[in-house]
Amino acid sequence: MTAVSTVSEALPITEMSTPGDPAELAEVVRGCHDSDTAIYPIGGGTSLDYGLPAKREGIGLSLAQLSSVVDYPARDMTITVGAGITMQSLAETLAKERQRLPIDVPKVSQATLGGVVATNFNGPRRFGQGTVRDYVIGIRAVDGRGLSYKGGGRVVKNVAGYDFCKLLTGSLGTLGIITELTLKLKPIPDRLAIAVCPPDNLAHAERLLAALINSDTTPCAVELLAGPAWTANKHLAGDGAVANSLFLAVALEGTEPEVAWMTKQLGIEWQRDGVRSHRIIEDEAAHDLFSSMTDFPSCGESPLVLRASMTPSGTTRFIEALQNLDVNCSVQAHAGNGIVIAHLSEFPSAGLARTLVGNLQAVAASAHGNVVVLSNPSGSEMTHQSVWGAIDAPFELMTAVKGKFDPKNILNPDRFVYVS
Repeated sequence: MTAVSTVSEALPITEMSTPGDPAELAEVVRGCHDSDTAIYPIGGGTSLDYGLPAKREGIGLSLAQLSSVVDYPARDMTITVGAGITMQSLAETLAKERQRLPIDVPKVSQATLGGVVATNFNGPRRFGQGTVRDYVIGIRAVDGRGLSYKGGGRVVKNVAGYDFCKLLTGSLGTLGIITELTLKLKPIPDRLAIAVCPPDNLAHAERLLAALINSDTTPCAVELLAGPAWTANKHLAGDGAVANSLFLAVALEGTEPEVAWMTKQLGIEWQRDGVRSHRIIEDEAAHDLFSSMTDFPSCGESPLVLRASMTPSGTTRFIEALQNLDVNCSVQAHAGNGIVIAHLSEFPSAGLARTLVGNLQAVAASAHGNVVVLSNPSGSEMTHQSVWGAIDAPFELMTAVKGKFDPKNILNPDRFVYVS
């Protein structure tokens, strides 16, 4: 998501509070509950323009000081940390033990773990490694009354209590302010390589994606990349001119022998499937390209950034609809999962509502999907339907749950999918 320049530009806050520990945070929330004051939880400030615009004045609640490592039994491959820890700091701590949380997010020096969980943000590795909700095994939070609660525990095989971990993941801070998280971890693989080919067109790309289902390789990421942002990428374009602006990038991780075999095998499969040429990007260049793919959702200045989720078979059809709408848009698809992120080159001339509701949302719906707005700097036409799309969800049940956790609706009020 495109980060706003300051918190005050994104949220109508009258003051900022930075509690030093969970107990102090709970006290602040209790005071806001008693005075019916809105609270806007703030992590790294990289996703403040995600969701409906905030209209109600309130306080900003920074999690910056809740960033310590609480417990790290490395041999158990778990870690417990404060929600305000940045993703970069977490990665550096884990790297000392050759471990990682395989969740890719932009702006790692700013983005906080609590923010990543609250927005349920996942990057390219979701294809092979899963989503952030798969790694949260313990959680502590403070509800809208200032009461602390927890779910899960500090060991992987823990089934005690309600599954608050999954409930809070993606709730945008509306069911509780996350203060502490316990994660399960994975070892850092020895090698990363990215196989890249330029499909002839979207139909050819669709055939290659379908063939990957039966591939003998096990990719960690399958990315279909289109548009000017990728044509300009030196690792994709190589030394010569690019005939088109469409690339299929398949990331492979593992031991040295595993990756060597998979890159060779994928080349054989692609040749069989009509790929005329392909490149294997390795070592530092591979990590550089992967960083570019990770950072894409928040890179550059776009008048409108969208994210669509659908069955993988609808991915190329949705990209075609985007290109028909805006020939200069740049697109990244986590094609193995049916996630498409698009940076439009200009705000739709037909307007946001007509473009989404009358066009793109219908295409996504035909593949059992939905479109949401990640960033719209203009703030134009930010209605519930345009921002969150035609979500098929039990809103009455969701609203009832929200009422139990936040009876006065003070936690990130009216910004999420709940219908007022």
